[in-house]
Amino acid sequence: MSAAAGHASPALHASQFDQADLSALRFQLQNIISNRLLTARFQPIIEMSDGSILGYEGLIRGPSDSALHAPINLFKAAAENNLTVQVEHLCRRVVLEQFAAQKLPGKIFLNVSPECLMQRDARYGETLDFIHQIGINPDRVIIELTEYQPTHDYALLLDAVLHYRNMGFEIAIDDLGEGFSSLRLWSELKPEYVKIDMHFIQGIDNDAVKAQFVRSIQSIAEKSGTRVIAEGIETQAELLTVREIGVACGQGYHIARPHPSPTRSISAEVAKTLSAHTYHSGKRPHQQMETSSAVGKILRTSPTIPSSMLNNQVDAIFLENPKLQMLPVVDDGVPVGIINRYHMIDSFARPYQRELYGKKSCRVFMDANPIIVDKHTSMQEVSHIIVQANPDHLINGIMLTENGKYIGICTGPDLMREITQMQINAARYANPLTQLPGNVPINEHIEQLLEKQEKFCACYCDLDHFKPFNDVYGYRRGDDIIQMTSEVLKKHCDLKQDFIGHIGGDDFIILFRSADWEARCRAILDSFALEIQDFYSNEDRERGGYLSEDRQGKKVFYPLVSLSLGVVKAQDRQFYSHHQISLAASDAKKQAKKIHGNSLFVDRRAE
Repeated sequence: MSAAAGHASPALHASQFDQADLSALRFQLQNIISNRLLTARFQPIIEMSDGSILGYEGLIRGPSDSALHAPINLFKAAAENNLTVQVEHLCRRVVLEQFAAQKLPGKIFLNVSPECLMQRDARYGETLDFIHQIGINPDRVIIELTEYQPTHDYALLLDAVLHYRNMGFEIAIDDLGEGFSSLRLWSELKPEYVKIDMHFIQGIDNDAVKAQFVRSIQSIAEKSGTRVIAEGIETQAELLTVREIGVACGQGYHIARPHPSPTRSISAEVAKTLSAHTYHSGKRPHQQMETSSAVGKILRTSPTIPSSMLNNQVDAIFLENPKLQMLPVVDDGVPVGIINRYHMIDSFARPYQRELYGKKSCRVFMDANPIIVDKHTSMQEVSHIIVQANPDHLINGIMLTENGKYIGICTGPDLMREITQMQINAARYANPLTQLPGNVPINEHIEQLLEKQEKFCACYCDLDHFKPFNDVYGYRRGDDIIQMTSEVLKKHCDLKQDFIGHIGGDDFIILFRSADWEARCRAILDSFALEIQDFYSNEDRERGGYLSEDRQGKKVFYPLVSLSLGVVKAQDRQFYSHHQISLAASDAKKQAKKIHGNSLFVDRRAE
């Protein structure tokens, strides 16, 4: 939010005033600068994860009885009189002084124009000296770049930004999506924060285009190490939608208005919204046998009631609709709870309950912490949520939202039917020997990772000298080795992140998302080398191999069965399909097999 934000009055235009008026404004401006007649207001910026205050944006106001009270008028007059730098420096000092005087927690966001930042004779050391004088550390100050006019000299601006960053300050770009060149500024300056213009936040719960824009910005930010701040959050539905998308920080009237003495904690209402029992796709780890089917496919519409409805009225609705098992409680399109038919009727049947609670809000009998998921959440994610949740949630069902707005429910029976069918489909494509996913789910999982642009490592696992082992020890013993191999892979993978598939025969694949994938590969090889010893006779184990006939009938000595791992890294979009991943991983596996014994080969050509 720029210094001009805060629902300012309309800007002054030269055509509205005669020369006498302009002279009066010039005199007012000079008087404001000379006598420091500015006051600061602070608006909190919060962490969406827990509602804690990250810091405050420092906003400025002129004298209340002046035409230059609104910041947009103040800076327009400054520009017309070539006093922009002087006014900005004064604003900066006033904001910092009042921030320090109130001992506000967190960081302070200072609005600075690129024009002012690039003033060679004004920028060096002045701000640093001043904040030291008033007792603020540079790492608490964020320079928030606000564009009033196009930026042309990017080299000079980058030089100025680097100067401030070297002194310990952080950088933010204001009004992303609105300014003249904000996307290029992001690319050039690599700021610690970007603030999405309020145009894209207001009404986001009802605008798919705005929601997609914010998702795209969030995706870029995650890959560039930048934190996103959503400006202009003015409703609970906007707050919920922004949180579901995964935006890190928020700011706006619904959270708190700018004030000379701002709040140091969020309201109970905002805290409850942020702590609601809500799940959304993209924030949970990928699991084995993940399906692309979304929970929205089993959505049901249902009558809803507001939380202000009296219990006697709710009871009447249940009596009139014998098949109605639950009632979603929704306020202004936002889900707040579920009332279960049997829980309420049972409570009302007890002595004096109707007399005590009949004329009170239905919140008395409402489950205020229902499971709420976005309609795009996969059934696989929902199944894990259900397993971990209180059993009552399965009885009540779950509430579905789209962009933070309630759209329907999923009943417990519907959920169980869909999850059961999902498990049947998974079993249909599982390898019968190891029960690991087969080729169809393997390919689907790779495609999902590529589509979501997840970084992962594909590890092709293949047994060496396995066929002659079968010839000597029999196929049943060979099956035992395959099952042992699958258990070794499971033991050393994080099944919350990593995917293990059984391609067929003695071939497996691991899709690692664990950061320590290489250490896991080494552990797999060590475990396999130890476990394989138990599959041989003492004689073969002691001599490190066995004799078997080749295809020409000649006796050949074969070493003990070993494991070869070929790894290819999928990142930075160099792969676009599971076919490419399969070929590259297969090539890496062939290189691993050229190494004697248990081996690991990592294709590092992309690096």
